[in-house]
Amino acid sequence: MTALDTSIHLLIFAREPVLGRVKTRLAAGIGAEAALSVYRELLAHTAQAVTEAQIPATVWLAEEPTIPLAPNEALPEWPDLPWRVQPTADSLGARMAHAFAEAFATGVTRIAIIGTDCPGLTAAHLTQAFQLLTDHDVVLGPADDGGYYLLGLRQPQPVLFANKTWSTPTVLADTLADAQRLGLRTALLPTLHDVDSAADLARWRAG
Repeated sequence: MTALDTSIHLLIFAREPVLGRVKTRLAAGIGAEAALSVYRELLAHTAQAVTEAQIPATVWLAEEPTIPLAPNEALPEWPDLPWRVQPTADSLGARMAHAFAEAFATGVTRIAIIGTDCPGLTAAHLTQAFQLLTDHDVVLGPADDGGYYLLGLRQPQPVLFANKTWSTPTVLADTLADAQRLGLRTALLPTLHDVDSAADLARWRAG
């Protein structure tokens, strides 16, 4: 195994797989138990991609674990990664900005963030994102619902997290518009498909 590159870091926004607390839009179409099963599958897929990419990473949980864990005790779903709890904030953008700021404060120079909703994500996408960050200010992985599955930065960019209507089809376009106004060099990864609804799930299963 090669040594991990400590100049880069991956932030993973995730939830603990608990019945009734994950994939609520999906659960509305297929039921809470089936949605939990799908979420566990997506978690495992994401964890495998991160492991294969060999990139230092931190998991940021949306909520405190239901079973209290010591700060240095591993999460069952992420046995090899440190974890934190996302701060209380009024938007997803504020929580992401906080996670980026903490990572940049450690001296890391290239940072990317992902969620756990994208079954098409591979180690190659993660590797490509950090390669693109060597000569781009912003890297985005477009999702075909108008959002993004990955955002990479070389320095804090608070504007990219402000004045967005999160979880809507305008997020990617609004982020790209902000990056253009700021004069940031931007690169795009391949467009992938998120699984948020029953229709998304059917499309994924259909291949």
